[in-house]
Amino acid sequence: MKYLSGLLMTFVLSANSLMAQEVLPLYPGSIPGAKPTPADYQENTIMREGRGPGITKVSVPTLKVYQPAKDKANGTSVIICPGGGYSGLAIGHEGYDVAERFVSIGVTAFVLKYRLPSDAIMEDRALGPLQDVQQAMYMVRKDAAKWGVDPLKIGIIGFSAGGHLASSLTVHYKDVKIENKEWLSLRPDFSILLYPVVSFTESAHAGSVRNLAGDNETLKDYFSNDKHVNEETPPVFMVHANDDRSVPVQNSILFNQALVKAKVKSELHIYQAGGHGFGLKNNTTKEDWFKTLENWMKENKFL
Repeated sequence: MKYLSGLLMTFVLSANSLMAQEVLPLYPGSIPGAKPTPADYQENTIMREGRGPGITKVSVPTLKVYQPAKDKANGTSVIICPGGGYSGLAIGHEGYDVAERFVSIGVTAFVLKYRLPSDAIMEDRALGPLQDVQQAMYMVRKDAAKWGVDPLKIGIIGFSAGGHLASSLTVHYKDVKIENKEWLSLRPDFSILLYPVVSFTESAHAGSVRNLAGDNETLKDYFSNDKHVNEETPPVFMVHANDDRSVPVQNSILFNQALVKAKVKSELHIYQAGGHGFGLKNNTTKEDWFKTLENWMKENKFL
């Protein structure tokens, strides 16, 4: 009976802190650079034990909005980019679960379902994901009043290849690839990177490089985001594990070194273990990186 009462209380608290989610099309009209989607290229969702849904063959990008209750909202917001090697989206444990955790501290969260690079649906497969994350920032900042968020406290968070996409926006926000008639800033106010792919030339994640840039050396340089940090790059918080065999920890170290050199505020947490793709919970440690992130956000006046 006590167990059932506990479940009921958890449900009530969750319902009180989280408003209904809304799924928005990322573009009001046609999707830029899109080809007609072939009949055999259909979005597919699979359920993965312990990690929730994963999505492949995304051709129609969306934003899913998670809003805190009005009495809990603090005006900060974050756009979430799930990982998946640019071949899929781990949208459950690196998207929806993360959004709910942000809502629990009063932050409005937007889960980005971005297009995955494919010659079948894009005129330029290297451009689509960057367009989508820029469009997400444009939408959130443009409609900040609608969502009750501060246009000067909009962050970006990404995991693995989603961390690469988030870091791409972090350094390439001035290289505008979307329609932006209002000339709104696409610069995130802060950036959070979890076991991110950063470099396409050093300690690179081969799958991400192949799927986004192929053998194009110019694109590999452009998407080696540590090379494009400057003094205007926003503050960055990073988490990685030393035993990550998929995306070597050197990716975060390179990015942090570039941030330090440019005198940009940054914080890097490296676990001795945890591997890759642990999402909110690194089972090798009792430390909760999200609580550490919350403290960092408070210290830097983002909360």
